[in-house]
Amino acid sequence: MNVTITPAVLKGTVTPPPSKSQAHRLIIAAALSDGFCKLSNVDLSEDIQATLRCMRTLDADASADGTIIRGADLVDGHEEPAPEVMDCGESGSTLRFLIPVALALKGGGKFTGHGRLMERPQDPYFALFREKGIFYEQKDGVLTVRGKLAPGVYTLPGNVSSQFITGLLYALPLLEGDSEIVLTTGLESRGYVDMTLDALERFGVKAEYDGKRTFRVPGNQYYQHQNLAIEADWSNAAFWYGAKCLGCPVEIGGLDQASVQGDRAIAGFYDQLQGTGSLDLDVSQCPDLVPPLAAMAALRAGETTRIVNAGRLRIKESDRLATVTEVLNALGAQVEEYEDYLVIHGKEKLAGGVTVSGHNDHRIAMMAAIAAIRCEAPVTITGAECVKKSYPRFWEDYRRLGGELICDI
Repeated sequence: MNVTITPAVLKGTVTPPPSKSQAHRLIIAAALSDGFCKLSNVDLSEDIQATLRCMRTLDADASADGTIIRGADLVDGHEEPAPEVMDCGESGSTLRFLIPVALALKGGGKFTGHGRLMERPQDPYFALFREKGIFYEQKDGVLTVRGKLAPGVYTLPGNVSSQFITGLLYALPLLEGDSEIVLTTGLESRGYVDMTLDALERFGVKAEYDGKRTFRVPGNQYYQHQNLAIEADWSNAAFWYGAKCLGCPVEIGGLDQASVQGDRAIAGFYDQLQGTGSLDLDVSQCPDLVPPLAAMAALRAGETTRIVNAGRLRIKESDRLATVTEVLNALGAQVEEYEDYLVIHGKEKLAGGVTVSGHNDHRIAMMAAIAAIRCEAPVTITGAECVKKSYPRFWEDYRRLGGELICDI
């Protein structure tokens, strides 16, 4: 689908969709629990459908809308892995969270995905598997893991992706003995780990983090069934903060100001971007905010913004440092791309009048839509359906706020 946007001011109130990051975590915990769980405010984005689909393969039951979940039978890793290949779609969270869970529940499993998913690195797990004697093989787009996940010490880098830490935090409590996760570097994206620890606590599972490099995870634990609501998503709210920053009177509703979501940092970044003077924005703890931040920075007329510690964006749905640069510069911005940071020289307006690719990356397509607000000519975004990955109703909300767009399917 292509979307053509005629620049217009957005105004009104919008509530972002439920948090995809929290939904992944609560669905998995519910599917590991000792009974029936009711989850409300579940948004069936493509990523969330992937997690529900894979948990069904691991013998959990879930209603079609993901609101009623019965926990899987825990089998101590002795049962044969399920023969069905788990299709993770394009969801890195689904894949990395569930690799250790499948080992703990079933003694392994097979995983596949789409887009760039199976190209994204799994080396931290593979290093552990070699050390622990767990079989793995990645062939023809399918990753197979097989073996017994045993209690003990698990060593991981803290600066590659917090998703590896989260996967182990879900699986290790199910084992017969106590375990530790020891980080070899400082922890980045801590907000996502805080969300995991919060989800575990809600389901009665203990894991202690010393705030530095060690997680202590007691074994022989049970997930206790709960009824919970998914809160609104700060990651997607960031695009509406972008619209506000570009002069649109948009009010954002439904957000929990005390949320543990790491992307709540957008509120502080927004305040900084409203001021004058050169800025350095450190995104090591919240890399998903880079696309909306870049759109805002591109239109800070006469000001320079550096978005730093962003190297992990190169292994997302697209190489986001490259695609942010390509798309914004095509619109008329002045963005310089470096190995792990961007330098953006702000302008009053962007020229627009071009067609840009969404790069099969939901955050890039939404970034282009927000930047189009301050373009002088219409902007066409190809592959605009990619927003379904996290925000299926994005174009509907954009139009409801006064956006002038034409969808060409």
